[in-house]
Amino acid sequence: MSGVIHLLHTLGSFALVLGVLVFIHELGHYLAARWRGIHVEAFSIGFGPAIASWTDRHETVWKICVLPLGGFVKMHGMALNVADENAMDTTVTRPGEAFFEKSVASRAIVAAAGPVANFLLAAILFSAIYVAIGRQVPLPVIGEITPGSSAELAGLKQGDVIRDVDGKRMMEFDDLRKIVAINAGHTLTFQIHRGNVDITLPVLIQPAVPGDMSVGRLGVRSGEIATIRLGLGAALVAGLSQTWDVLWQTLLGIVHILTTGKGVNELGGPIAIASLSGKVATLGITSLVEFIAMLSINLGLVNLLPIPILDGGHLMFYAAEALRGRPLPARALDYGYRVGFAIIGSLFIFISWNDLVHTGAVHWVTHLIG
Repeated sequence: MSGVIHLLHTLGSFALVLGVLVFIHELGHYLAARWRGIHVEAFSIGFGPAIASWTDRHETVWKICVLPLGGFVKMHGMALNVADENAMDTTVTRPGEAFFEKSVASRAIVAAAGPVANFLLAAILFSAIYVAIGRQVPLPVIGEITPGSSAELAGLKQGDVIRDVDGKRMMEFDDLRKIVAINAGHTLTFQIHRGNVDITLPVLIQPAVPGDMSVGRLGVRSGEIATIRLGLGAALVAGLSQTWDVLWQTLLGIVHILTTGKGVNELGGPIAIASLSGKVATLGITSLVEFIAMLSINLGLVNLLPIPILDGGHLMFYAAEALRGRPLPARALDYGYRVGFAIIGSLFIFISWNDLVHTGAVHWVTHLIG
């Protein structure tokens, strides 16, 4: 019985997480389309038969479908080739409101709006947490010290509170990290509070990579974290900053995988997300909101990859159209989409296999057969 409850909890958490992400992503496309004067025929959360549907005053059909593994916004004339001069006469029933009639800039705005909506959602969720709960800030208090590092050689000790460096006040551990990073090979003056006394120490900053003076490294970790509630303005700035940091680190991770092949076996798909959704949901609403924000950033970034059928692929085609001064040939688009389907299909199979291996399903089946 407990296993069934756990499964239902996991599936419910997964549906909630995915539903929020898909709705916001498609809402971005929908709002951008409305802004650019494009008629939206349907807005669907999920695929397959509709559980519920209704038509609004703009004649858009809104649907919630049985298979909650995505969604779509169907725009009038979106499937038509912009180079087809006869399409207006044969297919378009709302002249002036068809997707293919719009300028390449308008179509690019609509394509980019989905990922942008995901990034904005993440920033809003992070900001809401910082206002309601607070932001966890590592303080400039020395915890772990790396042997042989600049910190150890200079005489820094665990528990030291770094008040300022070269006259600059250290409010957060990140302040310390930033000033150290740009001073490889230089000696900095640290003002430290140790126990009941204040100490001044000169610290020679070693390079993070021997021989490379572009980045310095102190060799310490923060030993104390404070939770600070922020005002609305500061929270919005911090939320945007956190979104950018996660976005940049995720992009670097993708580039690392593509260039080195390392970490490919750690890629996860729907099964991994479903499993994590159930586990995170048990940790409380704050953890679940942070999880949704992180996934929202990943969803937005993945959709911007230049793969046909993804938003990034559409943007790639629109960029080519803008450079050529005319749309790409229909055959080129057709081949492009076929390649895109092949890439996405292969990737889906691969990450699903990873999920099955990580959950132990493959081992269980092979053991059963054996």
